[in-house]
Amino acid sequence: MVTLEWRFRSRLLFHPFRHRHVFFSAANPFRASITIVATAKTHGGMAESRPQEKYPAIQGGGSLMIAWQVKGKPVLVIGGGEVAAGRIVHLLNADAVVTVICPSSGLNAEVSYRVAQKQVTHVDRIFLPSDLDDKDWSMVLVAIDDPAASTQIWKLCKQKRLVANIADVPPECDFYFGSVHRDGPLQIMVSTNGKGPRLASMIRRFIAKQLPSNAGRAIEAIGELRVKLRQVAPKPEEGPKRMSWMKDVSDRYSWEEMCEMTDEDMTNLLTFYEPNRVPSFHDLRGMRASAIEAAKADVFDGSFGFSVGV
Repeated sequence: MVTLEWRFRSRLLFHPFRHRHVFFSAANPFRASITIVATAKTHGGMAESRPQEKYPAIQGGGSLMIAWQVKGKPVLVIGGGEVAAGRIVHLLNADAVVTVICPSSGLNAEVSYRVAQKQVTHVDRIFLPSDLDDKDWSMVLVAIDDPAASTQIWKLCKQKRLVANIADVPPECDFYFGSVHRDGPLQIMVSTNGKGPRLASMIRRFIAKQLPSNAGRAIEAIGELRVKLRQVAPKPEEGPKRMSWMKDVSDRYSWEEMCEMTDEDMTNLLTFYEPNRVPSFHDLRGMRASAIEAAKADVFDGSFGFSVGV
Protein backbone atom coordinates (compact mmCIF):
# COMPACT_ATOMS: atom_id res chain seq x y z
CA MET A 1 0.00 0.00 0.00
CA VAL A 2 1.39 3.39 -1.01
CA THR A 3 0.29 6.29 1.17
CA LEU A 4 -0.29 9.36 -0.98
CA GLU A 5 -1.99 12.74 -1.04
CA TRP A 6 -4.22 13.00 -4.08
CA ARG A 7 -4.61 16.16 -6.14
CA PHE A 8 -8.01 16.47 -7.83
CA ARG A 9 -7.82 18.20 -11.20
CA SER A 10 -10.94 16.81 -12.83
CA ARG A 11 -14.57 17.63 -12.18
CA LEU A 12 -15.13 16.18 -8.77
CA LEU A 13 -17.38 17.22 -5.94
CA PHE A 14 -16.72 15.59 -2.61
CA HIS A 15 -17.53 16.10 1.03
CA PRO A 16 -14.98 16.33 3.88
CA PHE A 17 -14.42 13.09 5.74
CA ARG A 18 -14.90 13.02 9.46
CA HIS A 19 -11.76 13.86 11.39
CA ARG A 20 -11.29 10.28 12.59
CA HIS A 21 -10.90 9.05 9.00
CA VAL A 22 -7.26 9.28 7.94
CA PHE A 23 -7.23 7.39 4.66
CA PHE A 24 -9.67 6.81 1.85
CA SER A 25 -9.08 3.87 -0.49
CA ALA A 26 -10.64 3.39 -3.92
CA ALA A 27 -10.07 0.78 -6.60
CA ASN A 28 -9.52 3.40 -9.27
CA PRO A 29 -9.66 6.89 -7.74
CA PHE A 30 -8.32 8.66 -10.83
CA ARG A 31 -11.37 7.78 -12.90
CA ALA A 32 -13.78 8.27 -10.03
CA SER A 33 -16.60 10.79 -10.26
CA ILE A 34 -18.46 11.63 -7.10
CA THR A 35 -21.59 13.70 -6.80
CA ILE A 36 -23.13 14.59 -3.47
CA VAL A 37 -26.83 15.40 -3.43
CA ALA A 38 -27.94 17.17 -0.26
CA THR A 39 -31.47 17.24 1.07
CA ALA A 40 -32.94 19.19 3.93
CA LYS A 41 -35.98 18.63 6.06
CA THR A 42 -38.62 21.28 5.56
CA HIS A 43 -41.10 22.78 7.91
CA GLY A 44 -43.86 24.91 6.48
CA GLY A 45 -42.10 25.13 3.12
CA MET A 46 -38.88 26.46 4.67
CA ALA A 47 -35.64 24.54 4.92
CA GLU A 48 -34.90 23.57 8.49
CA SER A 49 -31.64 25.18 9.63
CA ARG A 50 -29.09 23.24 11.63
CA PRO A 51 -26.35 24.56 13.90
CA GLN A 52 -23.14 24.90 11.90
CA GLU A 53 -21.01 23.49 14.69
CA LYS A 54 -22.46 20.04 13.99
CA TYR A 55 -20.49 19.79 10.78
CA PRO A 56 -16.76 19.93 10.08
CA ALA A 57 -15.52 23.21 8.69
CA ILE A 58 -14.31 23.23 5.09
CA GLN A 59 -10.60 23.95 4.68
CA GLY A 60 -9.90 24.22 0.96
CA GLY A 61 -6.54 23.73 -0.67
CA GLY A 62 -5.81 20.33 0.83
CA SER A 63 -5.20 16.91 -0.69
CA LEU A 64 -7.28 13.75 -0.42
CA MET A 65 -5.22 11.40 1.72
CA ILE A 66 -5.43 7.87 0.34
CA ALA A 67 -3.87 4.47 0.97
CA TRP A 68 -3.50 3.29 -2.62
CA GLN A 69 -3.40 -0.47 -3.16
CA VAL A 70 -0.74 -1.16 -5.81
CA LYS A 71 0.09 -4.74 -4.85
CA GLY A 72 0.87 -6.70 -7.99
CA LYS A 73 0.25 -3.67 -10.23
CA PRO A 74 2.78 -2.31 -12.76
CA VAL A 75 4.38 1.04 -11.90
CA LEU A 76 6.81 2.94 -14.10
CA VAL A 77 9.71 4.90 -12.60
CA ILE A 78 11.68 7.13 -14.97
CA GLY A 79 15.07 8.01 -13.53
CA GLY A 80 17.61 6.29 -11.30
CA GLY A 81 18.94 8.84 -8.82
CA GLU A 82 18.33 9.51 -5.15
CA VAL A 83 14.71 10.64 -5.57
CA ALA A 84 13.91 7.62 -7.73
CA ALA A 85 15.50 5.36 -5.09
CA GLY A 86 13.16 6.75 -2.43
CA ARG A 87 10.12 6.28 -4.68
CA ILE A 88 11.18 2.68 -5.41
CA VAL A 89 11.40 1.86 -1.69
CA HIS A 90 7.83 3.09 -1.15
CA LEU A 91 6.60 1.05 -4.12
CA LEU A 92 8.38 -2.17 -3.16
CA ASN A 93 7.06 -1.85 0.41
CA ALA A 94 3.61 -1.73 -1.18
CA ASP A 95 4.36 -4.88 -3.26
CA ALA A 96 4.13 -3.05 -6.59
CA VAL A 97 5.72 -4.46 -9.75
CA VAL A 98 8.28 -1.80 -10.59
CA THR A 99 9.94 -1.03 -13.92
CA VAL A 100 12.80 1.50 -13.97
CA ILE A 101 13.78 3.23 -17.20
CA CYS A 102 17.20 4.84 -16.97
CA PRO A 103 20.63 4.37 -18.60
CA SER A 104 22.93 2.32 -16.35
CA SER A 105 25.24 5.31 -16.10
CA GLY A 106 22.43 7.24 -14.34
CA LEU A 107 21.70 4.65 -11.64
CA ASN A 108 22.88 5.46 -8.14
CA ALA A 109 24.21 2.77 -5.81
CA GLU A 110 20.84 1.99 -4.22
CA VAL A 111 18.92 1.65 -7.48
CA SER A 112 21.79 -0.45 -8.92
CA TYR A 113 21.39 -2.73 -5.90
CA ARG A 114 17.63 -3.09 -6.51
CA VAL A 115 18.35 -3.99 -10.12
CA ALA A 116 21.05 -6.51 -9.19
CA GLN A 117 18.72 -8.14 -6.65
CA LYS A 118 16.00 -8.33 -9.34
CA GLN A 119 13.65 -6.37 -7.11
CA VAL A 120 12.82 -4.17 -10.11
CA THR A 121 12.89 -4.57 -13.89
CA HIS A 122 15.50 -2.32 -15.49
CA VAL A 123 15.30 -0.87 -19.00
CA ASP A 124 18.80 0.39 -19.81
CA ARG A 125 18.08 3.45 -21.95
CA ILE A 126 16.36 6.81 -21.91
CA PHE A 127 12.58 7.11 -21.87
CA LEU A 128 10.66 6.80 -25.13
CA PRO A 129 7.02 7.96 -25.59
CA SER A 130 6.10 4.43 -26.64
CA ASP A 131 7.01 3.23 -23.12
CA LEU A 132 3.67 4.54 -21.92
CA ASP A 133 1.91 2.16 -24.31
CA ASP A 134 3.72 -1.00 -23.20
CA LYS A 135 1.62 -1.71 -20.12
CA ASP A 136 -1.47 -0.54 -18.28
CA TRP A 137 0.61 1.46 -15.82
CA SER A 138 -1.01 2.03 -12.44
CA MET A 139 1.08 5.20 -12.05
CA VAL A 140 4.10 6.92 -13.59
CA LEU A 141 6.81 8.51 -11.44
CA VAL A 142 9.33 10.84 -13.07
CA ALA A 143 12.58 11.70 -11.27
CA ILE A 144 15.05 13.08 -13.81
CA ASP A 145 17.19 16.25 -13.89
CA ASP A 146 15.63 17.59 -17.08
CA PRO A 147 12.66 19.95 -16.51
CA ALA A 148 11.75 20.16 -20.20
CA ALA A 149 11.75 16.38 -20.64
CA SER A 150 9.80 15.94 -17.39
CA THR A 151 7.11 18.33 -18.58
CA GLN A 152 6.88 16.51 -21.90
CA ILE A 153 6.38 13.18 -20.10
CA TRP A 154 3.73 14.82 -17.90
CA LYS A 155 1.83 15.98 -20.98
CA LEU A 156 2.04 12.54 -22.55
CA CYS A 157 0.67 10.99 -19.36
CA LYS A 158 -2.27 13.41 -19.40
CA GLN A 159 -3.02 12.54 -23.01
CA LYS A 160 -3.14 8.86 -22.09
CA ARG A 161 -5.04 9.45 -18.84
CA LEU A 162 -2.21 8.07 -16.73
CA VAL A 163 -1.70 9.37 -13.21
CA ALA A 164 1.76 10.83 -12.74
CA ASN A 165 4.08 12.48 -10.27
CA ILE A 166 6.87 14.74 -11.53
CA ALA A 167 9.44 15.11 -8.74
CA ASP A 168 9.85 18.65 -7.36
CA VAL A 169 7.23 20.11 -9.74
CA PRO A 170 3.97 20.33 -7.70
CA PRO A 171 1.85 21.71 -10.59
CA GLU A 172 2.75 18.62 -12.61
CA CYS A 173 1.59 16.07 -10.06
CA ASP A 174 -1.66 14.18 -9.67
CA PHE A 175 -0.47 13.21 -6.19
CA TYR A 176 2.37 13.91 -3.76
CA PHE A 177 4.50 11.65 -1.61
CA GLY A 178 4.52 12.62 2.05
CA SER A 179 6.75 11.72 4.98
CA VAL A 180 5.75 8.26 6.18
CA HIS A 181 6.20 6.47 9.50
CA ARG A 182 6.00 2.68 9.17
CA ASP A 183 5.64 0.09 11.91
CA GLY A 184 4.37 -3.17 10.43
CA PRO A 185 0.77 -2.60 9.31
CA LEU A 186 0.76 0.93 10.75
CA GLN A 187 1.46 3.71 8.25
CA ILE A 188 1.21 7.38 9.18
CA MET A 189 1.74 10.02 6.53
CA VAL A 190 2.45 13.70 7.13
CA SER A 191 1.92 16.12 4.26
CA THR A 192 2.55 19.82 3.88
CA ASN A 193 0.94 19.80 0.42
CA GLY A 194 4.30 20.30 -1.23
CA LYS A 195 5.16 23.41 0.79
CA GLY A 196 7.74 22.05 3.25
CA PRO A 197 8.95 18.45 2.79
CA ARG A 198 11.69 18.79 5.45
CA LEU A 199 9.17 20.17 7.92
CA ALA A 200 6.92 17.19 7.18
CA SER A 201 9.79 14.89 8.14
CA MET A 202 10.28 16.74 11.42
CA ILE A 203 6.59 16.46 12.27
CA ARG A 204 6.55 12.78 11.32
CA ARG A 205 9.48 12.04 13.65
CA PHE A 206 7.75 13.95 16.46
CA ILE A 207 4.55 11.93 16.03
CA ALA A 208 6.47 8.65 15.88
CA LYS A 209 8.10 9.39 19.24
CA GLN A 210 4.67 9.72 20.86
CA LEU A 211 3.58 6.23 19.76
CA PRO A 212 4.07 3.07 21.83
CA SER A 213 7.08 1.12 20.60
CA ASN A 214 4.89 -1.94 20.05
CA ALA A 215 2.02 -0.24 18.21
CA GLY A 216 2.56 -2.28 15.04
CA ARG A 217 2.42 -5.59 16.90
CA ALA A 218 -0.78 -4.56 18.67
CA ILE A 219 -2.39 -3.80 15.32
CA GLU A 220 -1.21 -7.18 13.97
CA ALA A 221 -2.89 -8.88 16.92
CA ILE A 222 -6.18 -7.08 16.32
CA GLY A 223 -5.98 -7.96 12.63
CA GLU A 224 -5.47 -11.64 13.43
CA LEU A 225 -8.42 -11.55 15.82
CA ARG A 226 -10.66 -10.02 13.13
CA VAL A 227 -9.77 -12.83 10.73
CA LYS A 228 -10.59 -15.46 13.36
CA LEU A 229 -13.84 -13.67 14.21
CA ARG A 230 -14.98 -13.78 10.58
CA GLN A 231 -14.44 -17.54 10.66
CA VAL A 232 -16.61 -17.81 13.77
CA ALA A 233 -19.29 -15.38 12.51
CA PRO A 234 -19.11 -15.32 8.69
CA LYS A 235 -22.67 -14.23 7.87
CA PRO A 236 -23.11 -10.71 6.42
CA GLU A 237 -26.00 -9.97 8.78
CA GLU A 238 -23.62 -10.41 11.70
CA GLY A 239 -21.54 -7.46 10.48
CA PRO A 240 -22.91 -4.86 12.93
CA LYS A 241 -22.41 -7.17 15.92
CA ARG A 242 -18.89 -8.07 14.77
CA MET A 243 -17.92 -4.41 14.46
CA SER A 244 -19.45 -3.51 17.82
CA TRP A 245 -17.73 -6.41 19.59
CA MET A 246 -14.35 -5.61 18.00
CA LYS A 247 -14.74 -1.99 19.12
CA ASP A 248 -15.32 -3.20 22.68
CA VAL A 249 -12.22 -5.40 22.46
CA SER A 250 -10.07 -2.51 21.20
CA ASP A 251 -11.36 -0.27 23.99
CA ARG A 252 -10.93 -2.89 26.73
CA TYR A 253 -7.28 -3.86 26.27
CA SER A 254 -4.12 -1.79 26.41
CA TRP A 255 -1.39 -1.79 23.75
CA GLU A 256 0.75 -4.03 25.95
CA GLU A 257 -2.08 -6.50 26.54
CA MET A 258 -2.90 -6.75 22.84
CA CYS A 259 0.78 -7.39 22.07
CA GLU A 260 0.87 -10.14 24.71
CA MET A 261 -2.21 -11.86 23.30
CA THR A 262 -1.47 -15.41 22.09
CA ASP A 263 -3.37 -17.63 19.65
CA GLU A 264 -4.76 -19.47 22.68
CA ASP A 265 -5.96 -16.16 24.15
CA MET A 266 -7.70 -15.28 20.88
CA THR A 267 -9.42 -18.66 20.76
CA ASN A 268 -10.62 -18.21 24.35
CA LEU A 269 -11.66 -14.61 23.70
CA LEU A 270 -13.83 -15.66 20.76
CA THR A 271 -15.96 -17.78 23.11
CA PHE A 272 -17.22 -14.48 24.54
CA TYR A 273 -18.46 -13.25 21.15
CA GLU A 274 -21.77 -15.11 21.22
CA PRO A 275 -22.83 -13.67 24.63
CA ASN A 276 -21.40 -10.33 23.44
CA ARG A 277 -18.98 -9.89 26.33
CA VAL A 278 -15.31 -8.94 26.64
CA PRO A 279 -13.43 -10.32 29.68
CA SER A 280 -10.59 -8.52 31.41
CA PHE A 281 -7.13 -9.52 30.25
CA HIS A 282 -6.44 -10.89 33.73
CA ASP A 283 -9.38 -13.29 33.30
CA LEU A 284 -8.28 -14.12 29.76
CA ARG A 285 -4.79 -15.07 30.95
CA GLY A 286 -6.39 -17.19 33.65
CA MET A 287 -8.03 -19.30 30.94
CA ARG A 288 -4.67 -20.39 29.50
CA ALA A 289 -3.94 -24.09 29.89
CA SER A 290 -0.66 -23.31 31.67
CA ALA A 291 -2.45 -21.04 34.15
CA ILE A 292 -5.08 -23.69 34.86
CA GLU A 293 -2.42 -26.36 35.45
CA ALA A 294 -0.50 -24.03 37.74
CA ALA A 295 -3.67 -23.30 39.73
CA LYS A 296 -4.34 -27.04 40.15
CA ALA A 297 -0.83 -27.64 41.40
CA ASP A 298 -1.22 -24.84 43.91
CA VAL A 299 -4.33 -26.28 45.57
CA PHE A 300 -3.71 -27.62 49.15
CA ASP A 301 -4.90 -31.23 49.38
CA GLY A 302 -4.02 -31.89 53.04
CA SER A 303 -1.41 -34.51 52.21
CA PHE A 304 1.22 -32.84 54.39
CA GLY A 305 -1.07 -32.74 57.43
CA PHE A 306 -1.14 -30.09 60.12
CA SER A 307 -1.60 -29.84 63.85
CA VAL A 308 -3.31 -27.39 66.10
CA GLY A 309 -1.84 -26.82 69.51
CA VAL A 310 -4.12 -26.95 72.50
